[in-house]
Amino acid sequence: MKKFILSSYFVLFVFAFSFAQDYTTPNTGVTWTLDDIAAASPTTITVSGTDYSLLGNLTIAENDAIIIDTDLTLSIDADLRVTVFGTFTVDSDAVTITALDEAAPYDGFRFEENAVVNIQNATIKYGGGLKVINEDFTLNNSTLTNNVSGVSTGSVVSLSRGKPQITNNTFTFNETPAVSSAANRQVSAFIYNNYIEGNNKSNSNRPQINMGTTMATDTLIIRRNTIIGDPAMTRVGGIAVSNFTGGNILAAIDDNIITGNRYGITVVGANAFAYIRNNVIEDNDTEGNPAIGGSGISLNASSGPYEVIANKNEIRRNLWGITVIGEASINLGDDVDNPGENIFSENGNNNEIYALYNNTAHTISAKHNCWIEGQESTADEVEDVIFHIVDDSTLGEVVFDPFLCGVLGVDGNTAANFNFYPNPVNNEINFNNIFSFEKVEIYGIQGELISSENISEGQQILPINLPSGVYFMNFSTETQTVTKKMIVE
Repeated sequence: MKKFILSSYFVLFVFAFSFAQDYTTPNTGVTWTLDDIAAASPTTITVSGTDYSLLGNLTIAENDAIIIDTDLTLSIDADLRVTVFGTFTVDSDAVTITALDEAAPYDGFRFEENAVVNIQNATIKYGGGLKVINEDFTLNNSTLTNNVSGVSTGSVVSLSRGKPQITNNTFTFNETPAVSSAANRQVSAFIYNNYIEGNNKSNSNRPQINMGTTMATDTLIIRRNTIIGDPAMTRVGGIAVSNFTGGNILAAIDDNIITGNRYGITVVGANAFAYIRNNVIEDNDTEGNPAIGGSGISLNASSGPYEVIANKNEIRRNLWGITVIGEASINLGDDVDNPGENIFSENGNNNEIYALYNNTAHTISAKHNCWIEGQESTADEVEDVIFHIVDDSTLGEVVFDPFLCGVLGVDGNTAANFNFYPNPVNNEINFNNIFSFEKVEIYGIQGELISSENISEGQQILPINLPSGVYFMNFSTETQTVTKKMIVE
């Protein structure tokens, strides 16, 4: 009887062990599917229709490739990792990669230095993120949600080299930030048209996009992203680009919507040059302590060279509008090639308005801006919202005359004040057409015209019957056009 019991336990042990076998492709230059791997190692991947389960660690060898080109769900057991030395391609309409048990996340994906990675139309959730060591990396039109710290600790997508492409994705409610690069690596990513909300649920002192140094001659581009904070995450900023290691910053941060974070945009460190243009930066005040956060734009450097050129930003209801510290420098408008046209409104703390705080010894050119939105201001009224040499003789001057409050006219005030709701959208939008727009056009992310409709003045309801995704709404008259991003759920 004892022998029978021991034998039974041994059989059970062998049976369980057989379902936990790791697998490495043989490095023979073959392109594998999940079905191929399941046939070669049925203890690593099991298949039931379009549902696949990964039960052991999987490694794609340097000369091999794996392709997922049919709609399927891949569920991965707890703590397992997919490591890619070769080529990894996901290119179907709907691929879901998730944990076998949502309460027991898998470790994530590690893409090694020479890997080639192209991920399209995937949903990636309940795992440990994507550790991107390789340079040839594309992530497009995918959803990354409810991921945790695992193989990738710095963010859901942690970048290390080159010019990776992060486009048209949705990042929501992950434990870590959405996208980052290592402080000591040179990464000039293209981060375009992503919807980013409520990331860094661990509430660590990191923003939702957290980038380090860039390549010396290639620009880091952060453009047309929507970055929405969670009010409960009091330490989480919007966008940071930082140089802590003696490298370079070459960045363009344009056309983003950044709202509800600890701060909006910060550029930190020497050897920095950045454009900050056409961003809407509002209500970034979740921490509530003006001594340690709350700027719409914060610029800080202990040494130079350092220069930021900023124009046509809309900066509202942050604890500070723009703060400039140490050896940082900003051009907010001049009489040469920077038009200015930044709009400031209600940025302040402790019952004081601070549109611009020049905490440096440098003179700042800040011409042709609207310093108090919604009114034609006097020079004294503008002076009251700018902190500089007039307030502290050790500081540099802000040259703000001429200013455009009121002179910005209908275009500026329309762009600043007009909006529709709700956004994200389910089946309709509402808006009050008080600016006499005559037509509304809907464009896709590739610039294709989807629909055009004439509208009248007053309260409007516009039905929306579109697939989930990001679109752009053009509201226009004969003389002006206002463009707003629309997200359809």
